[in-house]
Amino acid sequence: MENNKKDRILHIVTPFIVLLFCSAIVAVGLIKPYDKLKMYLSLAFMDDLKTTPESKNTGLVIKDDPINTDYSGSTSSDGTLIRPDFGEMYAVLSSKAMGTDVPVYWGSTSELLDIGACQSTGSVVIGDKGNTVISAHVDTFFADLEKLKTGDTVTLKTNYGEFIYTVSESILFDRSDGRYVSPTEDDRLTLYTCKRDILGNMEQRTGFICTLKERKFYSKAGEGNSNE
Repeated sequence: MENNKKDRILHIVTPFIVLLFCSAIVAVGLIKPYDKLKMYLSLAFMDDLKTTPESKNTGLVIKDDPINTDYSGSTSSDGTLIRPDFGEMYAVLSSKAMGTDVPVYWGSTSELLDIGACQSTGSVVIGDKGNTVISAHVDTFFADLEKLKTGDTVTLKTNYGEFIYTVSESILFDRSDGRYVSPTEDDRLTLYTCKRDILGNMEQRTGFICTLKERKFYSKAGEGNSNE
């Protein structure tokens, strides 16, 4: 009788043990995909201005690097990249079509978007291989972004080099669509902002994909600093 009782208890408990074990395996298997998804979402929704350790309260340190936009020294197609700190202005974006120079900051917070364009830290540093993603407010620094057209030239100048792009495609996408801001195999610059809408619809983004035309690294990284 006692053995039969134990068998019945074991029969009842066993499915729950198996279920728990399988759930644990699935949970472990999802850790890595979740990490990738989290990184992707941070990139795709960079304009959500998620709180970061650097931007909590007064923790954000904004650094304006002086960039020499008239550098005339020797250059090379190969060179050394300088990865910026969060909150650092490390580039100047210019285009004749836009008619203005735009400071580019590494990272995206409301404070940084008030003073320039912001580059997603999930995208590649300017001059590196892949997709460099930069955004700004449509009513301030990217107010004239819509003036760009296919074939126009966009230049990014840093203190380690100058990088020249050609506008290849205009884009329009929903806020939740991450295809244009995700990593790419080709070397490109993606510029975007909110679509102008008198009805106040903030769900659409408009911008341009620019193909890298030329890398011009300075012979010594840092020579583009206007203090040099």
